Amino acid sequence: MILSDREIKAALARGALKITPEPSSDAWSSTAIDLTLAKDLVLLRVPKVAGVTTSVCPADPNYQFDQLIAECGQKFTIGHDGYIFKSTSFLLSWTKERIQLPPQARLAARVEGKSSLARLGIGVHVTAPTIHAGFGYVPNKPDYVGSPLQLEMWNCGPLDVKLVEGMRICQLIIEVVDGTPDKGYSGRFLVQGPPAEG
Repeated sequence: MILSDREIKAALARGALKITPEPSSDAWSSTAIDLTLAKDLVLLRVPKVAGVTTSVCPADPNYQFDQLIAECGQKFTIGHDGYIFKSTSFLLSWTKERIQLPPQARLAARVEGKSSLARLGIGVHVTAPTIHAGFGYVPNKPDYVGSPLQLEMWNCGPLDVKLVEGMRICQLIIEVVDGTPDKGYSGRFLVQGPPAEG
């Protein structure tokens, strides 16, 4: 069941959900909250070994995503003039907002792109829309306010599109989980954020 704006606000008020910073009044729709683009981006380059293009195998037991990003990711910070998202390129980006979904609150979320960007061929949070119960929640750190959402973005349209820090980039839809999970999300992206400067 998807929560209405009124029920999302009630969940925020009782601490069943945290969004930091608090969304502005114009970020709300009847069943979603717009989230905005942070300044950090990572453009993925084709990996090469001894100058020869090579493939990536996530099923390989030695595969490490963080190492791949360190070796094949080009980090950018969106400046005052924005960042030109080239046609047929792929980016990792983050939301400015940090999200926390305590597992006992029985809430999960879904991230969907904005139709205004989809009409230009921009896919946001491609193939990974689920934000599991327990995301951004660290039981032994009561002051932790949550994690930003990492967004997988591709430009499959014919146009280069300018991205600007703080622009509305996606929408968060809150859903009720039927029952309290035995275990909240504890995957590798529980606590996440932009990569450290190299």
